Amino acid sequence: MSVTTLDPRTALVVIDLQAGITAMPVQPHSAADVVARSAELADAFRARDLPVVLVRVSFAADGADAVPGRTERQARGLSFPEGWDVIVDELTGHAQDILVTKHNWSALFGTDLEVQLRRRGVTQIVLTGIATSIGVESTARDAYAAGYHVTLATDAMADADADAHTNSVERIFPRLGESGTTAEILELLAKTHA
Repeated sequence: MSVTTLDPRTALVVIDLQAGITAMPVQPHSAADVVARSAELADAFRARDLPVVLVRVSFAADGADAVPGRTERQARGLSFPEGWDVIVDELTGHAQDILVTKHNWSALFGTDLEVQLRRRGVTQIVLTGIATSIGVESTARDAYAAGYHVTLATDAMADADADAHTNSVERIFPRLGESGTTAEILELLAKTHA
């Protein structure tokens, strides 16, 4: 793991840190730790006038906007309690933040995230969130394919499955970008964006 560079226009993209997701058991970092580290990064980005994107996953009550594909593990018929898709309090309350609602695993597919990033001249994203192997990895793959430099804050993400988290961090992320801890990213941010 080594984070070498943060571009002048780097955005923080926080994946699915919302009430219903952060209430689930995750590994190897607790949801509370993921939220705290993501909030620390968000504060540092905001202090430097760098974009902070808060992504949430949500679906219409009737499920009409859910992904229709046939899979071995269908999620059809699930119902979600009121407020499950509300971003956690630790990250809210900043008018300049960009809120993106997704209906897929990736925050770049079927949303306006790329338009939001391109209009702000963003060339690099730092990713945090839950789940490492689903929303974070899918977004990282799409960002890499779209030509963004991708940085992954590996201690600011977690997964329901520890093996899936490890697979993403050790096997997939090195092919998509650079990984580092929250502290390493904050240190580099302080050096490059004084």
